[in-house]
Amino acid sequence: MAASPAVRGGTLRRMLGPLAIGIGGVAVLLWLGTWQVHRLAWKTDLIAKIETRLAAAPVEVPPLPDPQVDQYLRVLAAGMIERGELDVYTSAPPRGVGYRIIVPLRLQDGRRILLDRGFVPIGEKDAPRHLGPITVEGTLAWPQETDRFTSEPDRVKNIWFARDVPKMATALDTLSVMLVTASSDDPTAPMPLPVTVDLPNNHLQYAITWFGLALTLIGVFIAFALRRVKG
Repeated sequence: MAASPAVRGGTLRRMLGPLAIGIGGVAVLLWLGTWQVHRLAWKTDLIAKIETRLAAAPVEVPPLPDPQVDQYLRVLAAGMIERGELDVYTSAPPRGVGYRIIVPLRLQDGRRILLDRGFVPIGEKDAPRHLGPITVEGTLAWPQETDRFTSEPDRVKNIWFARDVPKMATALDTLSVMLVTASSDDPTAPMPLPVTVDLPNNHLQYAITWFGLALTLIGVFIAFALRRVKG
């Protein structure tokens, strides 16, 4: 026997609440998926720009390097490695743990900048290293490796736990500029750890997840509505 109009009306009224919740949930999920699609386009474009800049021919170090303008700029610099060294605890698979070696580089025009020479194994922390003339090809960088959980450097043992350009510049009396070595004419130099594109780009996966949840929620509501109507 078909349900009476009154029963059907009661059923429809009881479905209004779940319907409103379902529409709201689907709208939020679709918004999140669309936002991830926009983030995907932005991140893909950013990575492409960084890769293009890293592949460009090197130029001289700009007169006033700017972290907003000159991040990832490829440069060729000649100068003198001067005394002073900061050792940053890190790892370089498959060579294991060790240190990034940060030193002051005096350019030919007299400016002093930070030079990230590369990686040495943990047992070579205090080994003697080349001082004096050097020509370096690499990338200007202002790495963002510190947060509120980063330990302060151990000044006694000269161990740092992240690259912090402003603090390191103060410690070595240089400009707040870092040149990360890709190659140099020093045959005994540490193993270079050149700048690479390491930005995660999982936005497509996230977008598919949100859109998939939206479709699932629609399916759940349709199944729920059919059971109520038939019931």
